[in-house]
Amino acid sequence: MTTSEKQRQQQAELHKKLWTMANDLRGQMEAYDFKNYILGLIFYRYLSEKTEARIAKFLEEDNISYEDAWKDDEYREGLVEALLEEIGFVIEPDFLFSSMIKEIPKGEQGKFDVELLHKAIKAVEESTLGTESQQDFEHLFDDMDLTSTKLGRDVKSRSKLIAKIMMSINDIPFLHDDVDIDVLGDAYEYLISQFAANAGKKAGEFYTPQQVSKILAKIVTHEKPDLKNVYDPTCGSGSLMLRVAKESNVRLFYGQELTTTTFNLARMNMLLHDLRYTDFDIQNDNTLENPKHIDMRFDAVVANPPYSAKWSSDAKYLDDERFSDYGKLAPKSKADFAFVQHMIHQLDDNGTMAVVLPHGVLFRGAAEGVIRKFLIEEKNYLDAVIGLPANIFFGTSIPTCVLVFKKNRQADADVIFIDASNEFEKGKNQNNLTDENVDKIVDTYKSRETIDKYSYAASLDEIKENDYNLNIPRYVDTFVEEEPVDLEAVQVRLKEIDQEIEEIDRELEEYFKELGVGLDERTSVEI
Repeated sequence: MTTSEKQRQQQAELHKKLWTMANDLRGQMEAYDFKNYILGLIFYRYLSEKTEARIAKFLEEDNISYEDAWKDDEYREGLVEALLEEIGFVIEPDFLFSSMIKEIPKGEQGKFDVELLHKAIKAVEESTLGTESQQDFEHLFDDMDLTSTKLGRDVKSRSKLIAKIMMSINDIPFLHDDVDIDVLGDAYEYLISQFAANAGKKAGEFYTPQQVSKILAKIVTHEKPDLKNVYDPTCGSGSLMLRVAKESNVRLFYGQELTTTTFNLARMNMLLHDLRYTDFDIQNDNTLENPKHIDMRFDAVVANPPYSAKWSSDAKYLDDERFSDYGKLAPKSKADFAFVQHMIHQLDDNGTMAVVLPHGVLFRGAAEGVIRKFLIEEKNYLDAVIGLPANIFFGTSIPTCVLVFKKNRQADADVIFIDASNEFEKGKNQNNLTDENVDKIVDTYKSRETIDKYSYAASLDEIKENDYNLNIPRYVDTFVEEEPVDLEAVQVRLKEIDQEIEEIDRELEEYFKELGVGLDERTSVEI
């Protein structure tokens, strides 16, 4: 069995276990709600195992267990200090995931119930108070409401359900030697994607399909094996930034997210991917109205902002350095270009930015047309326009595009237009981009090659001739001409058909004669 086959098999087994857990909660609450419990418990197990790994290292030469060391005041003080320094939080022995797992089979004779878990989770957050990591753990588990009646009417019933989920999570071999996949990361991404598929419009708040993330990540890291930082102003679960880190060595991660639940998910996701609390800064606020990283500049900027979202478009923003140069603000009903302007402001002079947007940004007029023209004519920032297939995002079937911007383009540089809208794999609920589809998009972006009915490298003069309308069919001709009709051949064929009809009529005449059917009788026969 090859490595890739083994990985696929292990992924399939993992996904089956995860979905079994989801089914235990299905019917008691909506998918969008029960993801909070499964993902929260997976995350808590991760924190526990990280604690145990560090403790084992600290106590390696002392020949003492964590439980006994915790009972000793001097040991406990040293362990707390070391844990806060290395991982940013503390979980005491009785609150470890593994300790609770040992108690669950004991039933009512054991120590475990949902109130113990609630106490343990609160203790994790409280352990960070007054430390550098406080911001990254504060209210982190708020969406995993263990007192909710959706889990059961009383402590006993809630404890029984949560215990069942915890035992299932315990069966997942996060750190098994024979595992060739990133079990924890894969579990997290699988559940996020599955909940996205079942959560409809809500899904867009926290998840960008991996293949789309891959396109953006490969583009912003092109010829950049090392990145000082990456930024996503509408970061959702943080998956886009983490995808960038798979393509390049990223040192620091910065993001902002409006929805509190999704903000919590992003912080968990960063920690789950083994990032130190000092390596990321995720903020919870409105990016357009209250940007938290406004004075920073980033090597890579990526985003999949909410499509055509509403924003205030208040005249005060004409004095905001992000928007003032353009002379126009994005309309109240469509904040797409407001996000673009914000991202460009945050982009380093040598950085690359890639953003997913609805097709309307390519051709809508009025203020958006003015902004688009300024970006191309005055700034020469636009580097690529990539049309994606319709129905590849959860919760929306509209076709989208990727716009790529750079501030360090040459004056005579072209803009590569790619029409990838017809190259995808048909799926049950969504269309999917295959690895081949992704590679073709990225390779074409890099080569800037004109490919018949797929891509075209347009000069700035050509874009000007099109009045800065970026609608892809203006540049990439995908029209397939019908073969010319040979009228002589058609006439010949018509004559042949007439002859065939006459021949059939003669044969019928002979059959009727043999049957002894007269003319009057023949005309009344229903055929």
